[in-house]
Amino acid sequence: MSLILPPDYRNLLGSVEQTEKAIKSVKDMFQENLSAQLALLRVTAPMVVLSGTGINDDLNGVERPVRFPIRSMAEAPAEVVHSLAKWKRLKLADLGIAPGRGIYTDMNALRPDEDLDNLHSIYVDQWDWEQVIRPEDRTLAFLKKTVRRIYEAIKVTENKLYVEFPAIVPELPEEIFFIHSEELLRRYPDLSPKERENRIVQEHKAVFVIGIGGRLSDGSVHDGRAADYDDWSTENEEGYQGLNGDILLWDNVLQMAFEVSSMGIRVDAEALRRQLALRGQQWKEELYFHRRLLGGSLPYTIGGGIGQSRLCMFLLRKAHIGEIQSAIWPDDMRAACHQAGIELV
Repeated sequence: MSLILPPDYRNLLGSVEQTEKAIKSVKDMFQENLSAQLALLRVTAPMVVLSGTGINDDLNGVERPVRFPIRSMAEAPAEVVHSLAKWKRLKLADLGIAPGRGIYTDMNALRPDEDLDNLHSIYVDQWDWEQVIRPEDRTLAFLKKTVRRIYEAIKVTENKLYVEFPAIVPELPEEIFFIHSEELLRRYPDLSPKERENRIVQEHKAVFVIGIGGRLSDGSVHDGRAADYDDWSTENEEGYQGLNGDILLWDNVLQMAFEVSSMGIRVDAEALRRQLALRGQQWKEELYFHRRLLGGSLPYTIGGGIGQSRLCMFLLRKAHIGEIQSAIWPDDMRAACHQAGIELV
């Protein structure tokens, strides 16, 4: 994705000061709504973890974490988190959380390999959440029920925001539409995955694409996923593979599908072994997290990340994530945005 400069763009909130007030309102309201929908307890989370434990996330498997030695620990290597998918599962085990309840946290990450554009920054802030489930909840029906609850939290936030800031008129539809990535391929075989997303989300405005990470019938992958957190290989009730996916909303400012969340039912021992084998990463079975999971000492869970700056950007009708968060941007991008009325903080 290259930089998009919408014509005639303007700040609907009128000023940077009003934008800052609205950002706080979104963050306060949404995390309260999310916690209520999924029975989540807020916990404190790390920004760094030790290297070589398997706790940090690989994302697509190619992104480099920020690494550094810790002088007071005999130069032990540590790394800034990419996200907290696996750490949360360890935390749930330590807390002894019962099925039907979970945790959420403010996750702050650095991803230096991101291609910087309207949606992507090297600084990533998410509400990372994880809920304990029963073995029998590892179904597509349960996944969809959870997605609907998260979508309801987003809609409630949008409606409350309208009361406080009338310029932000609600746009989201009543229901979110579900489709599997294989169905998208069959519907639009001549389009790329991103073009398929744009086509389906423009039609339905709010879409959950299921089964991201596994091979499709043409041998391609809709988008990358690591092998050791989301379950993208288990056959579901509809005959497709995958118990995970992305929440996508139609962004009228950028005129494109806008991802606000990646989530899913997490791997059990069987799915972990299968997905590591599919990726040729069986060596990870010896890492701390993976030993705990294969040994049966971690709960069954569902979880994901919801972008904080992303959600604020969408709900406040912003054209660039740099209007929400303070980060590093190329000088030419800053100049082009300023010329287009997009003020990066």
